[in-house]
Amino acid sequence: MKYRDAGVDIDAYNRSLRSIGRMARSTFTPQVVSDIGQFGSLFRMPRMKHPLLVASCDGVGTKLTVAQLVGKHDTVGADLVNHCVNDILCLGARPLFFLDYYAESKTPPGVLVEVVRGLARACRSHQCSLVGGETATMPGWFKPGEYDLVGFIVGIVERSRVLDPSRIRPGDLLVGLPSSGLHTNGFSLARKVLFARAGYTVKSRVKGIARPLGLELLATHRSYFKPVYPLLRRLKAIAHITGGGFYDNVGRILPRECSAVIHRNSWRPKRIFRLIQEKGGVPDEEMYRTFNMGIGMVLVAGRLQADAVASSIHGARVIGKVVRGTFGVAVV
Repeated sequence: MKYRDAGVDIDAYNRSLRSIGRMARSTFTPQVVSDIGQFGSLFRMPRMKHPLLVASCDGVGTKLTVAQLVGKHDTVGADLVNHCVNDILCLGARPLFFLDYYAESKTPPGVLVEVVRGLARACRSHQCSLVGGETATMPGWFKPGEYDLVGFIVGIVERSRVLDPSRIRPGDLLVGLPSSGLHTNGFSLARKVLFARAGYTVKSRVKGIARPLGLELLATHRSYFKPVYPLLRRLKAIAHITGGGFYDNVGRILPRECSAVIHRNSWRPKRIFRLIQEKGGVPDEEMYRTFNMGIGMVLVAGRLQADAVASSIHGARVIGKVVRGTFGVAVV
């Protein structure tokens, strides 16, 4: 027997690697001092006074199932990069380089190339180098056609510019930034409601949603780096609204003596969120604990800065405030 008889085709992987290598090299900045395909990647540190490296790891979750159903794989890579960039932005960091982990079992030819194309596109937009990764073929572990995608990002921030949530005080305001949709969280509930309970398919057309349901669900996770990074000196803290929704993510940046009140009537959620709630009978609290509900990032700023911050970013608005107390987060 050969390895290919067990489900692993090394020759096919090597053919894909040539395309992947070209896409990865298109993201290289002058700090990259090694090539794709080595046992590790070398990266020259930028010159800073007191640099701190910031690292984060995340995945795309069951949004990958929707990508499979639609047959479109060139957006999930961008989802992954943008998610990770937003995470380190919460500490005031800018991205340096990115690595991915792709595990599959007999996916159609070209899927890996599509995924990496999305990774490379998003990395280039952030001047972030895609320096390497790992591709694992695991027959018997995944169902045929399934794959998983995970990303690892490293960024950098000057020590004096790290965002410090301990500066938050009662009276500070919360500025919400609009999301593009579900981003990369809540898809297990969304799929259960829309496909299993309501009987929709990825091709279904729903009133109030301009494109087929599958494409609406695949809307790329928005990156907030470009509009927010220049404003960091005006901010006290940032919460990326991912898994856990408003309750967990805003809650994790609040000092012990502070709580937050979020006014849900201060913005109008996209139709996709209302559809999930209607078809699933999902309680309000569960919606705001699971989804971003149309607000993908929350910025905390003092009263004198909040209006200027909101007016600097298209679609941003004040959605709540910090109050004294220990109840955590209330969505009212």
